[in-house]
Amino acid sequence: MRKKGVASLMLASVMAFAVACNGGSAPEQGGAKAESSTGPKKVVFWHAMGGANTKVVDQMVADFNGSQNKVKVEAIYQGTYDELLNKLKTSMGSNEGPTVVQMYEIGSRFMIDSKAITPMQKFIDADKYDVSQLEPNIIGYYTIDNKLYSMPFNTSNPLLYFNKDIMKASGLDPEKPMKTFEDVKQAAEAIAKSGKANGITIQINGWFMEQLFANQNAEYVNNGNGRKSLATESLLNTEPGLKVLTWWKSMLDSKALINLGRNAGDTRKAFASGQVGIMLDTTAALKGIVEDASGKFEVGTGFLPKPADVKEGGGIVVGGASLWMMNNRSDSEQQSAWEFIKFLSSPKEQAYWHISTGYFPVTVKAYDEQSVKDNMKKYPQFQTAVDQLHQTKLTLATQGGVMGVFPEARQLVEGAVEEVLNNKKTPKEALDATAKTITSKIQQYNKTVKQ
Repeated sequence: MRKKGVASLMLASVMAFAVACNGGSAPEQGGAKAESSTGPKKVVFWHAMGGANTKVVDQMVADFNGSQNKVKVEAIYQGTYDELLNKLKTSMGSNEGPTVVQMYEIGSRFMIDSKAITPMQKFIDADKYDVSQLEPNIIGYYTIDNKLYSMPFNTSNPLLYFNKDIMKASGLDPEKPMKTFEDVKQAAEAIAKSGKANGITIQINGWFMEQLFANQNAEYVNNGNGRKSLATESLLNTEPGLKVLTWWKSMLDSKALINLGRNAGDTRKAFASGQVGIMLDTTAALKGIVEDASGKFEVGTGFLPKPADVKEGGGIVVGGASLWMMNNRSDSEQQSAWEFIKFLSSPKEQAYWHISTGYFPVTVKAYDEQSVKDNMKKYPQFQTAVDQLHQTKLTLATQGGVMGVFPEARQLVEGAVEEVLNNKKTPKEALDATAKTITSKIQQYNKTVKQ
């Protein structure tokens, strides 16, 4: 998934600058230097895939460059998602930026409002590209007003992870799904009471709040989750949010939950060492979680839980990032970049990406690749993630909310959760105050946007 340190998108002066300077396509000489009429077309790709994932990206780029001689892609790692976003903002209005940029899903509204991108739909329509080959619940996030703005690249969703051995030792049946908040709380309390381990830990991450809203089929912001028109109000303090935070706090109060803060690494270490029986985490971490537990215990996976009184609807929202085409590059350079994007989305490349990183394939036929079938046998826990994705019905709620200040909003939500878990505010007090702040920031942002 991820993960995502958070920096504010509410830089109104930068937004105004971006809108003013990036209104349309550059002439055929777009770029710091005139393009040579001979040799391959150069495409610059900025991304935020660090660590081992950098090598995977580099290999995919090398595969593309070696597959033809008309386009040469240069991949440049630009740091975390937030660092990448800030570098992109700085580059807007100049020719120093990328042709294609990877942007996390919560940066989507900013990318659209910047007027600095060419919607992917333009290339899809011109090329008669068959979007039915892409996962509908993945492209759903990046589709607004029936237009696909960017091409999904790395995609994840949240899962419930549990230690089957600890569950058995605590008198629980690990093969019986924990479907509801109440199921999870009862299991966590049983584990804690047994003394075998702490019951559950949940990383303080705003992403989980967003997901637990969607799993109740509840919208996170108004105006159709910001998809019918610009969001103007946060819905954080509505009943779905109160249910989530009340449940979260109740498990702490009953000593079923151990709070390990915002660092995902801390929750994963606690789970791997057998200190905790249950946790929420991203599908992108599944391979590492299973391997860290190898030889110690068996890892089980389950769907994200929901309140027992939510009977129908709901599901997960995809996390991760997508690829955006910058419009200040020449038409021919953008077309060359489109060829690269299509290559990355092919079944073979998506199979390699999935196996190497743990992210979902965005292309349906990738699951037919033998390498993916073999990997699924090795990591059967991932079938839970695939089933959860495919069983999610696409609604305005499960498409995910969009707002220009989403990174900042996520940080504010994490602060609200901390206030509640640290007994500084009640769930209602924390959510009311945070919703008010987010709403104010949304409205400030909207004033900078020219529709």
